[in-house]
Amino acid sequence: MLNDLYHSLDPVAFSAGPITIYWYGIAYIVGAALTGVVMYRTQKRWGFHISMDDLWTVVTCVVFGLLIGARLFYLVFYGRGLEYYLSNPLEIIAVNHGGMSFHGGLVGGIAGGAIACRMLGLSFWTLADLAVIGAPLALCLGRCANFVNGELWGKPTDLPWGVVFETGGDVARHPSQLYEAFLEGIVLFAILQVLSRRKNLPPQGFFLGVFVTGYGIVRFLVEFVRVPDAQLGYIWGGVITMGQILSLPLIVVGIALLAWSLHARRPQRDYLDAAA
Repeated sequence: MLNDLYHSLDPVAFSAGPITIYWYGIAYIVGAALTGVVMYRTQKRWGFHISMDDLWTVVTCVVFGLLIGARLFYLVFYGRGLEYYLSNPLEIIAVNHGGMSFHGGLVGGIAGGAIACRMLGLSFWTLADLAVIGAPLALCLGRCANFVNGELWGKPTDLPWGVVFETGGDVARHPSQLYEAFLEGIVLFAILQVLSRRKNLPPQGFFLGVFVTGYGIVRFLVEFVRVPDAQLGYIWGGVITMGQILSLPLIVVGIALLAWSLHARRPQRDYLDAAA
């Protein structure tokens, strides 16, 4: 174990009196801001004229939807059951005890964005495409925050980059949070950036399809080296986790979105759409 890396990071960014700010919370805020900046710069590069106010309204609604959806999905699919939460209602909002699901965040974020687009008369499909081009940066920061928190670690490994987490016992483990940060974040961001700079832009819904498919595939694969939530364990065959079960529909939906997008060929320039 002489070559193992030991996790000794503090999840608290700073504290002043009763106020404590965590790196995880900062990751959410900075991630949302970066997504908004990427959306604005991308739509300008595409020659659109969506106002900054409208874009930030969409981002704000997406964030609220994401937070609500992420927590609800965790309670339903990863939580301790209805009886527990009825007996301990404050645990429903106790996110500091863990419990945010990306899959629920995606559903909630899409719902929040759809509501904002309806209010503003913007095309949901174009705004969704713009949002997912920047979203991998937020995912990267979120996974890095998971690593700082020392949570969601992987299975034991003898690879030279194995990390010993305090809560994971005296054994080196896969830093699965960093695998996801790289694949879901940096790699997916690079792919979407390249596609967004093509002279002939892909049709509406294409970027959303790439993002959903890409995330689903990466999450399904990384789950093989990630330890499942303790209260659930493996769902099937001692191999398949809840994260993988929820990722399979994402892959199917993502492929369906790509097929629909290429078939319908709705141009991105139709970003103003009162019937979005």
